[in-house]
Amino acid sequence: MDYQTLQEYSQGWIFRHRELVLSEECLADIKPLSTRFANQYWRQNISAEATHASHFLGDDWPSHNGIWLEKGEWQAAWESDDMALPELLQAFSDWNDNTVVYFCYDINNVVQTTWRTFKQSWKNFLFYDDEPIMLAKRRMQVARFHSNGTYETGIR
Repeated sequence: MDYQTLQEYSQGWIFRHRELVLSEECLADIKPLSTRFANQYWRQNISAEATHASHFLGDDWPSHNGIWLEKGEWQAAWESDDMALPELLQAFSDWNDNTVVYFCYDINNVVQTTWRTFKQSWKNFLFYDDEPIMLAKRRMQVARFHSNGTYETGIR
């Protein structure tokens, strides 16, 4: 994989926000994919045709019936002083801290990190809440976040 630095990444500000300061260790583990590799990852794992979640077609797995099993709200947890993950994400208990996570905003914006780092910085990831999808390497559980403060978890 080829990565961009957080300074090069167009949405890098979400990880440098003054209200949600991240440690240097955490920042070092947040790796935006280069546009080329983001496109490749999106096409292989999210959609071969759609460039954003709002453009999913019926044959894209996020649009299939039965994928999204539970719904919750993330906005209240995001606005609180508590850094704990929203409840349904806490159920991803079989993800160990080193599980590689991909947070996919759109075809050009995919960020790789680890589950440990995501748990510590999930609020930063959701500063940019334009329908991202989170999935992990070799895991079936997925999450999709909506701009209205809700999210869904499911199995793909």
